[in-house]
Amino acid sequence: MNNTRSGFGYFFYGLELAFAQGIKRYVLLPLLANILLVGSAMYYLFSNLNAWIAEWLGYLPEFLDWLSYILWPLLALTILATFSYFFSTLANFVAAPFNGLLAEKVEEKLTGQVNPNIGFVSVLKDIPRVLAREWRKLIYVLPKAIGLFLLLLVPALGQTVGPFLWLLFTAWMLAIQYCDYPFDNHKVPFNDMRLTLKQKQGKAYGFGFLVALVTSIPILNLFVVPVSVCGATAMWVEQFKNR
Repeated sequence: MNNTRSGFGYFFYGLELAFAQGIKRYVLLPLLANILLVGSAMYYLFSNLNAWIAEWLGYLPEFLDWLSYILWPLLALTILATFSYFFSTLANFVAAPFNGLLAEKVEEKLTGQVNPNIGFVSVLKDIPRVLAREWRKLIYVLPKAIGLFLLLLVPALGQTVGPFLWLLFTAWMLAIQYCDYPFDNHKVPFNDMRLTLKQKQGKAYGFGFLVALVTSIPILNLFVVPVSVCGATAMWVEQFKNR
């Protein structure tokens, strides 16, 4: 146990756990779902990225043209993170039962406490409840995402303040997305999970920000889902489980 591990540290610990003995086979299904959905999205994105950014920067007033050199990479990162977040969320929705199983097996490895009732049959039986939980997360995210998207459309303000707020929002949403799997395995209500994460906001934002960064990097983003589930589960065991 390492209670002093940072949010960044939990992501890298998740990378280590994803390749650990006894865990690798549970990584396969979440990995395949992410490769299919995120891989297709990234191909479409890189075919259109330059045109989208050029059109967006065209809304800047002439006296702010100099900001283009600063905003271009920031907007590129924002769009990449947004696309990756959206399609990773879709991949997580499809693979949610198996993400939960992966979280359970990682927790067993870290604590040494084996649950004999956890397996693929129990995962299949639990699919309706798990998908309902994914819908709950989506309902929490959508109003905030729509509000921030509308802000991004406001000339000048949207192109300057909007990307910073969107990155913060994405980091928090990704922390919630992945930390929810171990919380949900223990039937912790969604609102309780969210409030508990706020008690360790530094770790949650740090973890979520690094996940957002990696999801914006081609090739690496194909592997981010199982690594993030493993890292978030380690955070649950070391920071939240005893609470």
